[in-house]
Amino acid sequence: MKITPVLEYTDEIYHAFQRLIPQLSNVNPPTQDEVRELVLADATTLLVAREDNETQRIVGALTLICFRVPTGVRSIIEDIVVDESARGQGVGEALTRDAIRRAQAWGGKGVMLTSNPRRVAANQLYQKLGFKRWETNLYFYEF
Repeated sequence: MKITPVLEYTDEIYHAFQRLIPQLSNVNPPTQDEVRELVLADATTLLVAREDNETQRIVGALTLICFRVPTGVRSIIEDIVVDESARGQGVGEALTRDAIRRAQAWGGKGVMLTSNPRRVAANQLYQKLGFKRWETNLYFYEF
């Protein structure tokens, strides 16, 4: 498997998200314009995992957001998704380790992520990688 950042929008990236996002969430997959915006966003690094064979099919993705605020650099990992056909093969771990390395290069104190408690395997992976569960008040204002 090979982890690479997405540097330009392609139809392959768009189609990968059409296949992967429904495996992560019940929201609609992003449109072509939304994928293009994601790839081009300054604070966002989209990482993909590709099979290590002739097809080099995308089997996972992760979004890393790094930005400066008055109190320092914030790094957040969002929307880690691994294709059902590739689960249990270390794809999520490889994506997350690569994101941690990139976030560290930004100079922050660490990287944040959230995970649904029902995603047992994912939560176990994050703990294995050294993420600590924080007791916090997370607020969400819905539009």
